[in-house]
Amino acid sequence: MNISSGKARWFSRTRSSSPSRRIYERLAASVTTDALFLVDPNNPTGFSLLSHGRKGFEEVVRYCVDHDKLFIVDLCFAAFALADPRFGRFDLYELLDTSGVRYIALEDTGKTWPLQDAKCALLTCSRDLYEDVYNIHTSVLLDVSPFILNFLARYVEDSIEDGMASVRDVITRNRETAQKALAGSLLEHIEPAVNVSVAWFRIQDGTVRATDLQRHLAQHEVYVLPGTYFFWNEPERGESYVRLALARDPGEFLASVTRLREAVDGYGA
Repeated sequence: MNISSGKARWFSRTRSSSPSRRIYERLAASVTTDALFLVDPNNPTGFSLLSHGRKGFEEVVRYCVDHDKLFIVDLCFAAFALADPRFGRFDLYELLDTSGVRYIALEDTGKTWPLQDAKCALLTCSRDLYEDVYNIHTSVLLDVSPFILNFLARYVEDSIEDGMASVRDVITRNRETAQKALAGSLLEHIEPAVNVSVAWFRIQDGTVRATDLQRHLAQHEVYVLPGTYFFWNEPERGESYVRLALARDPGEFLASVTRLREAVDGYGA
């Protein structure tokens, strides 16, 4: 099947009047760059286009094809969406390859299996970008030893066998621990669409800045990430949020959020 006929057939299946059509319209009205960069599921909110089923991604890809945009998609948290029964599974790479879109997809085992430096980053791209990306890709892989690759492979195999339960259960348990420990405090938990391995909290006092709170917490040997890192063009908007990492030993995590609550309650006292 040649690319042009593939595009025609794909578009005939995707044009509709569904609510997700607004995705295309809003992109057409607001994007001024040559590339569209999407993190899905989002870090740290857990938002995902999968809330629209397959249609959400189809509309983004259709926009990129129509407007000749390079689609760069960060899928580092994708395993959590695939393991979540609330979301439908579909082959995103099949969608990308049959649509004719120019794309680069990024994945990272470290977001799913937190094994310190024992991780592997993956780059996948459309055929037209292959030669440009090949040398970068091989350079990345050369930094990963065969031992690490085999080590990671066993983790992947174990997660396939238990349906990601060993990973998902720890994340769920730690999220519940954090919510319980911080209930009624300065920090309000924001429920994610996808149960990713981080928790996003809103600072309920508008006079408290995330960067100031982070410095205070560091004095109590508790580390959180201020939300400024997640608002690329408007870091100031992130001063109302902090992020916690959830992929930790549950016993150690309980001790950490207990100290976090004490330090938060003592802020400004």
